[in-house]
Amino acid sequence: MKLFLKFTILLVLALTLCPISSSSQGSRSTQMNFTLPKNDDHYLCVKDYIEDKIDTDYHHASTAAIEAFRDIKFGVRIHWGLYSIQGKYNASWPFLTLSNKKKQAYQDLYKTWNPTGFNAEEWMQLFSENGIKMFAITTMHHEGFSMFDTKARVKKRVNWVASGGPKIEDCDLAFSIMETPFHRDVIKELCDAAHKYGVKIDLYFSHPNWFNADFRPYNFHPLQIPDQKVHPEFYGDAPSKIPILVSDPTPEEEARMMAFHRQQLTELLTNYGKIDMICLDQWLGKKVWPQMRQEIKDLRRIQPDVMFRARGIGNYGDYYTPEGFIPGNQENTDMPWFVIYPYGESFSYMKTDRYKGVSWIISSLTDIVAKGGNFMVGIGPDGMGRFDPKVIQALKEAGQWLKVNGEAIYSTRPREADRWKEGETIRYTRTKDRKTVYAIIRAWPGNHLRLKSVEPVPGTKIYMLGYQKPLNWVYNKTTGLDISLPAELQVIAKRPCKLAWSFRISSSN
Repeated sequence: MKLFLKFTILLVLALTLCPISSSSQGSRSTQMNFTLPKNDDHYLCVKDYIEDKIDTDYHHASTAAIEAFRDIKFGVRIHWGLYSIQGKYNASWPFLTLSNKKKQAYQDLYKTWNPTGFNAEEWMQLFSENGIKMFAITTMHHEGFSMFDTKARVKKRVNWVASGGPKIEDCDLAFSIMETPFHRDVIKELCDAAHKYGVKIDLYFSHPNWFNADFRPYNFHPLQIPDQKVHPEFYGDAPSKIPILVSDPTPEEEARMMAFHRQQLTELLTNYGKIDMICLDQWLGKKVWPQMRQEIKDLRRIQPDVMFRARGIGNYGDYYTPEGFIPGNQENTDMPWFVIYPYGESFSYMKTDRYKGVSWIISSLTDIVAKGGNFMVGIGPDGMGRFDPKVIQALKEAGQWLKVNGEAIYSTRPREADRWKEGETIRYTRTKDRKTVYAIIRAWPGNHLRLKSVEPVPGTKIYMLGYQKPLNWVYNKTTGLDISLPAELQVIAKRPCKLAWSFRISSSN
């Protein structure tokens, strides 16, 4: 008995001092530097009330989930909602500067929502056949219209054309796609199709909700309270565009707001199978941060490996997103990142948009991946659920390039320090085991490709991806690596692709 007791005590001490292996804990990533860059725009907006050091009872997604995230490299970000009917700039943001009459008309657009051209299967076929490994979709943008079958109910809204001026009134609406003539849960259809085709899922969700009056005054809400900062830099000098000042929300309304927010995110993590990412956007505020922090902890328990975008939750997030720009260098944090950048002038559909072209997609992708990030191209279908043919063509052309060069993109990692590039035309990636380096040449080098920072393993064979013959090369400690490009490759039509050529090199550094 004494021996058994002694063994039990030793076992308990062992488990206490030597925690269960990371694999049996789902490989929780507690040792990584999950700290947002100090210059991240959304970090700056919340740093005064969201603590940098997260609570010890919170865990980020597992190491395996983070590795899978970093392997993605290329995806699309889809803005789709009521704003797509009108085909105006940048999703629901223009709502804030509309006249009261036009605000009311906008909110009533849901009564006409009927995108009969939408086909989730076609979307996922397009993505999976063209190297797109994930998609993000707006389940609800700031204007508050839910693109999914939510059971959460809006109890207070604004009547923008009420007699005597806009007024808060009682209602009982989901303000969702299920109350439209279409009456189909497009998020379910897309998630089902994505699971079938092996495309990862990122569900975008806006913290603020401009339709639901309970959410006043947070984050540009058109209903502001007396002590809330109005944003004149957004609205300009037109008095008619300044948000309406109303009373503070009651404790009941505040509690109902947070319950609504929690219910919708719970539905997204419960009703649609495995979700890889939740793309949170904007933020609420200091007053409700304790409730928000607890909500994120509880949501983590539903799907422990979901990757939360850091917006509105600070360092409790698992990844962050430089938006509309590409960082100039490798980022100064271990937190994974995804550049999101519209392919046109707007993230959402515009009737007259100007697209950047497939060369921009490939140039951006190679630059971002060399720096250690992922790239989401922002696109948007029209009000009928169809993508512009020019967008489809660009995705197909990018897909053709990836069929040749994907080995140098997917599941790669950046070279350390400043060795991710040479000048403006050469970008590098490497395999996880560090045995192979890929040099991606974004301008044709002529008869010789010269690389300064790569030393091949003696006897290695160097290949251009898509070209079956090994290439002749010489290496000199002083001048670097010189790769000869044969005469047939000087003929444009005989090269394996039209833009950016990748070279596989077994390297000693």
